[in-house]
Amino acid sequence: MIQLLSQMADEGPLSFLRVFGYITVRAGLALAVAFVFCIMAGPRLIDYLKKLQAIQYIRNSEGKDAISLAEMHAHKKSVPTMGGLLMLGAIILATALLGDWSQPVLWLAMLGTIGYCAIGYADDYLKVVKKNNAGLSARAKLIAQIALGSVFAGLYVYVFPHLVQYQFIENGTMTQVTGPQFLLFPFMKALMLPLGILYVAFVIFVLTGTSNAVNLTDGLDGLAAGVTISATLCFAVVAYLAGRPEAARYLIIPSVTGAGELTVLLAALTGACLGFLWFNSHPAQVFMGDTGSMMLGGLLGSVALLIKQEFLLIIVGGVFVAETVSVILQVGSYKLRQKRIFRMAPLHHHFERAGVPESKIITRFWIVSALLALVGLVTLKIR
Repeated sequence: MIQLLSQMADEGPLSFLRVFGYITVRAGLALAVAFVFCIMAGPRLIDYLKKLQAIQYIRNSEGKDAISLAEMHAHKKSVPTMGGLLMLGAIILATALLGDWSQPVLWLAMLGTIGYCAIGYADDYLKVVKKNNAGLSARAKLIAQIALGSVFAGLYVYVFPHLVQYQFIENGTMTQVTGPQFLLFPFMKALMLPLGILYVAFVIFVLTGTSNAVNLTDGLDGLAAGVTISATLCFAVVAYLAGRPEAARYLIIPSVTGAGELTVLLAALTGACLGFLWFNSHPAQVFMGDTGSMMLGGLLGSVALLIKQEFLLIIVGGVFVAETVSVILQVGSYKLRQKRIFRMAPLHHHFERAGVPESKIITRFWIVSALLALVGLVTLKIR
């Protein structure tokens, strides 16, 4: 689509189409297209999911004296799930129309997006359509995540290593690195950790961990989508800068060929999340399910890897990290000491069990996420 518009813009009467050559313009339009698609298609998808009886499964909780999660969320038993399909459709449409598909980074990011969405969809399908409450087994889900991460890593490291260029000055000498097999650290200037072949395992770990982290965060109305928006906007800025070699050199961050197209993709994701929140905000009319949460994690993890900001993901996605750590600590403590640290895990359920209203928990998590996104942007300058 963009290539066609570029060709048409060469002709006199249609020269105004050159505006589509600007990433900022295409990103803004991608956000609008994705948002409008969700608003228009949302009611139909919700009705279809209701007819399909794709109703959210709410797990029973821990402890004999505990109020179960099913009891706490009894009013949500009739709310359909698998709403992540709405966001996926919006992202694909907006990016197909406004993205430059000649750039390999866009294909790689979409691989992570659609691939992890498919894993989540399979889990949801078994739970809500086939009425198998267990869904995909933990082992099957992990194998699928590792397999997809391996494909992504193989393509990124061995087929398109030329995408990443990193220049820095060390001891007065200019050094240039080509390829993604290294790590950079926030607030550190020119501190680079080469990983070599171990980077493949690191890619798998990031994608698997991020997709699961967002999945754990998706437990309250609008929580995961709202937190994702802050992280997405931060990464959109960084991706735009990484796609401009002069800006990348000035900020001492890797220059990534075609990274500007990730800004368009992330803008589409922002629009999709905003449109989804139209129906998912408290009280929710639809849930994203594993279909949506794993897709969001796959997309964010893919972008973080492609623009070489893996550790920035920990800062910007601090809410996702906290949710995951709370589960790890809870499970570990119970297995080792038969005692729980939190009233319930993940963390948002701890506050819910403590009596904090759901809407207040959601808003506070959104605020924390926005602040973390600002901190993430600050790391670009403070080195």
